[in-house]
Order: sequence, then C-alpha cells, then structure tokens
Amino acid sequence: MSLDKIIVRGARAHNLKNIDVEIPRDKLVVITGLSGSGKSSLAFDTIFAEGQRRYVESLSAYARQFLGQMEKPDVDQIEGLSPAVSIDQKGVSHNPRSTVGTVTEIYDYLRLLFARVGVPHCPECGRPVRPQSAEQIVDSILHMPQNSRIQILAPLIRDRKGHHQAIFDDVRKAGFVRVRVNGEVRSVDDEIELDRYKNHTIEAVVDRLVVRHDPHDESEDAQAAKSRLTDSLETALRLGSGLVIINDVTDPDNPVDNLYSEHLYCPYDGTSIPEIEPRTFSFNSPHGACPACQGLGTTKMIDPDMVVPNKSLSLEDGAIAGWPTEDKAGYYWQLLKATAVHFEIPTDVPVRELTEAQMHILLQGSGSEQVVVTYKNRQGDPRRYLTNYEGVVPNLWRRYNESTSDYVRDKLEDYMVDMPCPECGGSRLQPVARAVDINGTTITEVVKMPVLNIVPWVDKLRDEKNTPLTDRQAMIAKPILKEIGDRVTFMVNVGLDYLTLDRTAGTLSGGEAQRIRLATQIGSQLMGVLYVLDEPSIGLHQRDNARLIHTLQGMRDLGNTVLVVEHDEDTMRAADWVIDLGPGAGTRGGEVVAEGSPDFIAAHEKSLTGAYLSGRQGIPIPKKRRKGTGETLMIRGARENNLKALDICIPLGKFICITGVSGSGKSSFLIEILSKKLSQHFYKSKTVPGKHDDIEGLDYLDKVIEIDQSPIGRTPRSNPATYTNLFNPIRDLFASLPESKVRGYKPGRFSFNVKGGRCEACGGQGQNKIEMQFLPDIYVPCDVCHGARYNRETLQVRYKELNIADVLDLSVDDALEFFTNVPTIKRKLKTLQDVGLGYIKLGQPAPTLSGGEAQRIKLSRELSKIATGRTMYILDEPSVGLHSHDVAKLIVALNKLVDKGNTVIIIEHNLDIIKVADYLIDMGPEGGHRGGEIVAAGSPEEVAQVETSYTGQWLKQYLNGRSA
Repeated sequence: MSLDKIIVRGARAHNLKNIDVEIPRDKLVVITGLSGSGKSSLAFDTIFAEGQRRYVESLSAYARQFLGQMEKPDVDQIEGLSPAVSIDQKGVSHNPRSTVGTVTEIYDYLRLLFARVGVPHCPECGRPVRPQSAEQIVDSILHMPQNSRIQILAPLIRDRKGHHQAIFDDVRKAGFVRVRVNGEVRSVDDEIELDRYKNHTIEAVVDRLVVRHDPHDESEDAQAAKSRLTDSLETALRLGSGLVIINDVTDPDNPVDNLYSEHLYCPYDGTSIPEIEPRTFSFNSPHGACPACQGLGTTKMIDPDMVVPNKSLSLEDGAIAGWPTEDKAGYYWQLLKATAVHFEIPTDVPVRELTEAQMHILLQGSGSEQVVVTYKNRQGDPRRYLTNYEGVVPNLWRRYNESTSDYVRDKLEDYMVDMPCPECGGSRLQPVARAVDINGTTITEVVKMPVLNIVPWVDKLRDEKNTPLTDRQAMIAKPILKEIGDRVTFMVNVGLDYLTLDRTAGTLSGGEAQRIRLATQIGSQLMGVLYVLDEPSIGLHQRDNARLIHTLQGMRDLGNTVLVVEHDEDTMRAADWVIDLGPGAGTRGGEVVAEGSPDFIAAHEKSLTGAYLSGRQGIPIPKKRRKGTGETLMIRGARENNLKALDICIPLGKFICITGVSGSGKSSFLIEILSKKLSQHFYKSKTVPGKHDDIEGLDYLDKVIEIDQSPIGRTPRSNPATYTNLFNPIRDLFASLPESKVRGYKPGRFSFNVKGGRCEACGGQGQNKIEMQFLPDIYVPCDVCHGARYNRETLQVRYKELNIADVLDLSVDDALEFFTNVPTIKRKLKTLQDVGLGYIKLGQPAPTLSGGEAQRIKLSRELSKIATGRTMYILDEPSVGLHSHDVAKLIVALNKLVDKGNTVIIIEHNLDIIKVADYLIDMGPEGGHRGGEIVAAGSPEEVAQVETSYTGQWLKQYLNGRSA
C-alpha cells in the first residue's frame, strides 16, 4: 500500500460515476467544480464517511450505540486513509450556554488562570481579600519600620448590640489583662458597662511589642523575639477565628489598624468567600452561575416596544397590543380610559405624541395614586370603584408569573424579549466570580473584549521583564497563558479577531462557526490527521483570505492532509493539488475532469474551473450602471450591535451590495434592522427590529422578501416541486389525462401526502425505517411500491410513457425538455434552470439540499411570480457554494428582478458579484467595536477610489481586468 497517497477506487455516492481518485497525503488539496458536480459526495460522503466508519467499527458494540450512525459509503476501496476530522458549516450549537469561549476551550483556560493567580475581592466593598498563614503575617510585621510599636489584637465582637459581660469574663479567664472597646484600650479589671442597645466592637489585647529586626541577627534574643511574635499571633488568630488586627501605635495620635485573615473573609463587612476554584467561574455550574438567571446571562422581560408596536395608533385604535381594548365596554378599556381621564391623557391622538411622563403612567402604572373606574356589571347596572392603576407592563408580567396555562404564557411571551440579567449584567456569573481580578481586569471584562484585544492583555502578563504578576504567579500562569495565547492567535489568523468570547454560539454564522472549529483543531496540534473542510472562506472578506490560507498551510505543515471543498480562486491557487469534478452538475457531473497542480488545471482545455482561473472565461463588468427609480429609503440612527448611529441611504430600483470585513455590521444593518422593520411594517411581524430611530420612504415599496438559506422543508415530503408550486400543475396535467378521467382521478390522487393515490405501506415516503438496537437504522425501499411512493393503480396513469413517480425522478434539465409543450410547467422549470439548479431532481427530499440550493430554489420561486416593481429582495451571501460559472447564472437571475423595477440588496464578499452591482455600501473599517461605520458608498468605480476601503482596494484589481 502506498503511504504517500489516499487512493479511492470506485466511488459511487450520489452522482459519482464509479470514479477513481488519488489524493497526495500531507498536502493542501482542493476539490472544486460546479454546484452539484459531486464535490461533497466525494469529500464528505465517501472519504470522510469511510474514515469515521472505520473508527466507529473499531469500538465495541456497547460504545457504538452512543455514537453517530455511520453507513458504509458506496465505494469499492479506499487505501491510505488517515483518521478523519470533518470541519463543516453545520452543527452550530443552539445551546444558549455555549459561547465562543467555551467552544474554543479558551474559557476553560481562563477559568483555570483566574482560579490560580486571580486576586479575590470582597463583592460588597471591593477590597482585596487574601488568605495569609501565620508565618506570612509574621513576615509582613517584620517588614514594618524598625522600632514600630504594635499591639496584637484578637477580634471578638464586631458591631453587635449587647452588654457583652460574658465576653469580658472569658478574656479575664484566658489570662489577658487588656481589651480594646470601641477603639479604647481598657483593663479587664475595670467595670466596663456598655449600652446594650448600641453596637460595640471588642478586641482582646494579646500582646504589645516593639518591632526590631535584623536579618543577620541570629542571636538568642532575636530568635526569642520572633518566637514570641509568632506565638502571640497564633494565639490571636485562634481567639479571633482566623482574624488578627495589628494595631500600629508608633504615633499615639494616629494609630493604624492592619487587618489580617487566615481565610477568604472580608473583615470590613464580614463577607465570607468560598475557596476560589475553576468551577467558581463556570456559569454551567451552580458554584459559579448567577442565581438569578442560572448562568444564561439573560432573563425574559416585558418589552414596552412590543406592547406598543405601532406608535402611529391612538389608545382608542388599539395602540396597546398587550391588552384587549377592542371591547369598549370591557374591563381593560374602562380601566385604561379612567386612567387617561384622571391623568389628562388624550386617547384619540397617536401615542407617539404623548409625553414621556404620560407613556410611563400607561405602561408602568399610577403608583399610589388611585383612579375612579366606572363599569357595568353583568346585569347592566353601573358601578364605580376606586383602584390603583397597575400599568400594562407590570400587569402582563404578573399574569405571566401567576399563570399555570402554557397557552397563556406562550401568548404573553409575544410581548417579551431576552434582556441582560439585571443581577449579573449579562456576565452569567455569581458575585464572587465577578470580583476576582488579575492586574485590575476581571474574567467578565476579558470575555467582553474582542479577541484582538485579548492578545496584548495575554502578552503583557507573559512579558518576563514587565509582567505585573509576582514571581510565584508568573510561574503558575506561564503554561496557562501559553495555551490562551496560542488559541486567540489562531482565532485572529482565521479572521475572527472581532468576536468576543462571551458571544453565544447560536448567533454565529455557518462560516464563523466553521472557522472557530478550525481554530480549535489547530489548537489541538494533531498530526497525521485527514481534515475535510467545506468552503472555509465563506463569509470572509478577501483581505482575510491570506490569513486563512496561511492557517490551512500551517495545518498541512504539521503533517496533516487538508482536503478542502472550495470555489475561492485564491485558495485554489495556494493549493498543492486540485481535483476538478464535472463536467456538469447532477447526472451530468460526477466525473473527474482534471486533477493536478493549480497551473495544470488552469491550462486544461476541458476544465471549466481552469477556464475561469486562466481568464479564458469570466464575468463581464456591465457597460453602464442603472440609475434606479430616483427614490430612496433612508434609515436614520442605526445603532444595533456595533453600528454607530448611522444614517444610511438606499437608492431604490438598483442592484445593491453591502460589503465589508467580517463583523463590520452588515448583518446588523440589513437583517436585524432593515429586513425585520420592513417585515413588521408590511406583514405585522412580531420580530423586533434592531435599534434605529426611523426609516423614511417606506411608501415607495409594497413588500419585502428575504431569501435566506434556511431549509425549504424539514421532512423528505418537501421537495423542489412542492415548494415552487410546480407539483400542482403537474398533478393537474395527470388528472386531465383520458385515463384519469375514465377512472375518476382528481389532482389529489397524485399527491403522496394524502390517502388515495399514495402507497399506504410506506405512507407515501417510498422507504421504511428499520431500527437496529446497536447498529445504524436501516432505510429499505418499500416492499410494496419499491420506492415509487404511489400505489399500483396510480402508477398506471402515464404521460408520454412516464408515470408520476418517473416525473418526480427527472432532473430539472430533463423535465424542461419533457414538458416543453406545457407553458405553465415550463415557465417554473426555466426559473429553476436559470438559477443554476438544472441538475436537482423534482422530487429530491428537502433535507438533502444544501443551504445555497435552498436559497436558489426560493429565488426561482420569486422569479416565477408576476412582479410589482416595488418589491425589495434581501439576500445574505447568495454566492455561497457557487462555482464562478454558477455565479454568472445567479447574477443574471438577480438582474432580472432589478430589471422589473425592484430593488435587490445583498450582503456579499464575492468580488465577481460586487463588481457588477449598481451601488455599494462598504462598512467597516474593521470588525467588532472598530467597525459599524460606512467607509464608502457609491458605484463600484467610486468605491474603488476610496483608499481607506479594503473592498475598494481589492475591487480595483477586478475592475482593472482580473477575473474579467
């Protein structure tokens, strides 16, 4: 067996056509090709699947039942396979307890660091709390100035009422002759009478000494003095339950108390602190989690903006959405009306015209002031009573907490949002953990820093010459800081320097989550592993590509094979080996078109990838840009996340790209503010838009459509034909055939979702699941319909020799030819083909479609609709997963929407798309807190002239001919 290659023989997964591939080991290898050409089938469903299956097979049957179920891939043989690790874009954790810090394991090391070298502070008064042994306290005393006069005091009573005669008796019996009472030294033989109703502080005077020290004096007298000091100190600590006061009376007029403790105890306010351990900083542990939010960092609270979503309505028109005020004779309206009359609040004007004080009364209540409510009882008799007006927000919150009905609580949650926990401020941690610092910085402050800022913080602590740590702390922290430093550096190298460690993992994009896992894998420093990655450049600006490529090469240089499914030109050029699959997609793909070095691929005549790499083919720059309709949409005061109160102007009737480095604020603006606000405006959506002041120009639009990458369906019953409504005319066509009319078949007969025409043995799914206790579940074709989904009678109806099951098995390209004479079907099929989906099958189950394919199916459905010319289409990185040849088709499809007078606005990093846009809004200049501004806006040519724009710098190359 060859040790320098991974040899694949007879790969047939999905559309792969029994191909043989040889992949050089310990190299950076890119698999590329058209969308649907078989890249993922080869990389993930064949090579990675077999690598993982072999690992699972090596385990016991008992262990296998707890692991993922792995089917044997359809391949004859794979030789030279290493242990395989997949880093894809799926599997973003939606657990609210997962954060960037926990996923990357950086937070685990931070917990260890703060537990071992952090300085605890009292959570009440903020003073440092350090435990000290008797020996350490003696050393501290001996460092006092020579001839200092001190008293060693044992605290007995602190700020407690009583006459405390028993305490004085105990001191006398113990052989001590003096006590300090409320700061005054008294003899225990004196009659000490205390006011039992006042607070008193009592300490026993254990010893009085003069500090004399000479480190070179080893005489008996010196040793005896030190021994006496130690004995007295230990006695005081025992009497004072671990506390001792060293009272410096060198200056009788200005005595100074120094308090020492053997425990983590604040002697100033009596707060005891448990031992600081790593779990003290874990918000997933009861030892560290904030008790108010259980470590989630957020709590549900009534949001006034959701209670009053439309401020253009008056109280009479129903502005208070959280209360049923439609019934003007009902209790809630009468209560609201009585309050309005009492406080002179108008009920017939838009609530936006009410004063802040008036809105506060309506929402938060009247306090102690009462109002007179008039109402009619069930018999219609008028009644009056005096009551406090509770307020809408407190009323909803009380009903939510008191209700035992899930239905009521679910309805009330429509008016609630997750807000930072008021107890911990969103830090997730209990007070003791929040009060531990290293050089003045707490763990809460560290996790709120962008990763880029953590690097210098770690470097300062690691600096041997200028570290603020003590020698002992530095020795303990050294290996921990190395792990933290390496991991944050890896995150910077994969373009995630703008993220904070406290960011919830569920809010990350697929590309960000993949690069986080990539950084984690690099941190593990594994060798001899096969890494399989799925488009790691997704969501990454061209500026950061070089760092990502350098990271991939670093993984290779450790002795790993890095196999990347990728369309990015820079990544392909940096690869050691490229495998180009094709020549087409779907049934027309699945073959190896070319394999070799990037230069070899670029020169290969049959390689479509090579044609774009070499410049033989390209996406042309439009000769002129659209002028648009002349109307604009103006967003005022955009402040969501890192946006810095921006006013953003969007010209309508144009193809617009929002660009900028990762984390610059693109999604915050387009998805969180604009898309959600438009959805709320047009469809009364209950989603809460991001923070902004106002949006002007909404009258120029009649609807908004966000075309995202969420699945078109969650079950195999959903497919492209059903989603695009293509299946309806197909079923109508089959129902109109003479055979169907004779049998009395209606369109419903040809649905696999209802009884009648479907196979009842499998419920119309075409397959049955057999559960295996210790082995993977097996899906076997239905014994009755053999995978056709329909019963025998339904399948007897044929159109052009094909039955309904045969039609669902056609690809879009084949179906277009088959239905060429049926205009209603042909038109919908043509839009699917136009967006580059000619290779997918009409009945392909929705769960098998990628996010990019799902997005383009949605796009095709919009293209098939009759345009109003006043629609805004919003897309987030539609080029994901697309080959340059498919990008060209996507551009044509998007331009068709704009040519009808609509506005298309997308977030995009692909320069081939950016260069053909009519208008760009470039955000930045950096990510995170250093972003959130508009760096440049205008046509691509105008943005290319802005020197501070990273997008402009790269765009200039493309406009000057690269890839064109």
